[in-house]
Amino acid sequence: QLQVGESGGGLVQPGGSLRLSCVVSGYDSDDYGLGWFRQVPGKEREGVACHSGRHGSPYYEDSAKGRFTISRDSAKNTVYLQMDNLKPEDTGIYICAVELAEAACHRYPEVYEAWGQGTQVTVSS
Repeated sequence: QLQVGESGGGLVQPGGSLRLSCVVSGYDSDDYGLGWFRQVPGKEREGVACHSGRHGSPYYEDSAKGRFTISRDSAKNTVYLQMDNLKPEDTGIYICAVELAEAACHRYPEVYEAWGQGTQVTVSS
């Protein structure tokens, strides 16, 4: 069965860095779209970054451009989100999701088919 799990969150000061990991298991291919979403209490989840398929291009939310980098390690069945120069506004629960039908990035989370449970990122002095 397909499973998704995140790790790597934590508490950092503004300007610090974190590297999030999303492990995708139970699927016989690495050709899938993977999106990172941020959930803040009282607010709907928002897309942060995504990577479309094995040979796809990465895409980033405007606020993440120049600071976040998404990458894929097929041998480890893992997609990473490197987060540099973190700001308090980046605080939230980061959740990864996979899309199998098109192996693509999507604007809306409803398209994704499997979700992790999230990892907390807190940026504070």
